[in-house]
Amino acid sequence: MAATLFHGRSDSLPSRPHPLMSQLDDHICRLRASEATSASSTSISHKLDVLQDLHECVDKLLLLPLTQQGLAQENNRKCVDELLDGSLRLLDVCNSTKDALLQTKEYCLELQSTIRRRQGGENGLAIEVRKYLTSRKMANKAIKKALTNLKGLENKCSFSCIDTGNEIATLVNLLREVQAITLCVLKSFLTFISGPKAQSKPSHWSLVSKLVLHKRIASEEGETQENEFVMADAALEFLVGCKTECKYDNYMLMDNVKSHLKNLEVCIQDLEEGTQSLFRRMVKTRVSLLNILN
Repeated sequence: MAATLFHGRSDSLPSRPHPLMSQLDDHICRLRASEATSASSTSISHKLDVLQDLHECVDKLLLLPLTQQGLAQENNRKCVDELLDGSLRLLDVCNSTKDALLQTKEYCLELQSTIRRRQGGENGLAIEVRKYLTSRKMANKAIKKALTNLKGLENKCSFSCIDTGNEIATLVNLLREVQAITLCVLKSFLTFISGPKAQSKPSHWSLVSKLVLHKRIASEEGETQENEFVMADAALEFLVGCKTECKYDNYMLMDNVKSHLKNLEVCIQDLEEGTQSLFRRMVKTRVSLLNILN
């Protein structure tokens, strides 16, 4: 574990384990342990918080003069370059996540506003619903592309550990592990936003069963762990596919849609704040790596 690293005396790093190493170890262990948990907005929000703490520890470690001296050595520049490349790719993934959240939020808020004002009557509302569903398909397409691009980064992060018997190599291996766990969380995040893998267009009854199951789980457990993105999509798909006359004036249908859209809005707000904070922290870490080479 990280807490046991850097025992030997070195010209580049302290001879005793730095307290930051124990903190890094703790954060990594917490994130690894959470990989087996079911994906929910609550769990993802928690992982984003832990990731911020993890990258804060990394940044503090990179600011240590002895760490900078060790990584700045000519024979370690290639490792630092690889870490910089990984950090840039992670920032691109984080940006893709932010874009997906922002796009969905904009259409969600516009749809909620249309429902409140009933602007354009039934036809106007139907148009906004279809705009939202179309935007979700576009966002999911972009996410699918981003997930495909992640395969190259996963290979980068899964390189075999360097074993040269020195503390700098141990540090590089640890920083690679940080990038790997960050990638894992962001990948899970993107998958959560897009929902399950695209299947054939859901039938009327499959949408009904999904919504009914959601209510049953919520009532039995007191709170739901369902995916807010998926539930909002299902409610709107059900609405546009419903054959009931005057469906947009049906109180139960509209109440269900408004409820899921509100839950989605709250979910996005929370995840958006966590993503923005993580992005800023990752930028700061990248700047610290760049300063080491300059």
